[in-house]
Amino acid sequence: MSVFKDLVNIWKSEDSLSQAWNESNDMLHLSHEMFNDAVDALRSGEKNKVIKSIKLRDEKINSYHREIRKKVVTYYSVSKDVSNIDSGLVLINIVVDIERIGDYSKNILDLAKHYPKKFVSEKFSEDLRIIEKSVINRFSTTIQAVENMDERIADELIASYRDDLGKLSDNLVASSISGEVEIGKENKTASVALYARYLKRIGAHLKNITSAVVNPFESIGYNK
Repeated sequence: MSVFKDLVNIWKSEDSLSQAWNESNDMLHLSHEMFNDAVDALRSGEKNKVIKSIKLRDEKINSYHREIRKKVVTYYSVSKDVSNIDSGLVLINIVVDIERIGDYSKNILDLAKHYPKKFVSEKFSEDLRIIEKSVINRFSTTIQAVENMDERIADELIASYRDDLGKLSDNLVASSISGEVEIGKENKTASVALYARYLKRIGAHLKNITSAVVNPFESIGYNK
């Protein structure tokens, strides 16, 4: 049995930790919905339809975040056995990354609110479209890896992260700032750089979550 499966079994065996584990999954799905709605708003230009729903989801995610931290801390405060404290730290680490994804999804919505037209990534940059598509796909696959405790999927996601996301994003941001690439008006160039950066950060937090499936606590966020 994998380390992550052992941790999940610990969480499920204790009432407060079981609730925290279930709530972390709810958080992950809520952040996925936020992200999808924010990207749809940016691409369609119809941002007013989702502003309220994204705000409500963000408030719910923040509430879950606080409750999970409270449950974990309370459990270990009263527990006589702290030999498995790493399991609580892993869970807290996961929900911090989920909360940060929600924040970056709000950043994408802010970009949609201020950009005057539809923001269609492939019309501006093929690299940006690749980054966008990669993060969209990674989100669904990350949820699958966590819920199924699937180490094979987690390993594949971690191994492919740097080549198909991080480097492309860094190059696009650098070339936009330096003027090496001119996408159109200044607001277009700035928006492309911001969107690429937001997507990269969401991808990085997804990687952190995925790495919890295969790595011990001290190596979460890193390759094996």
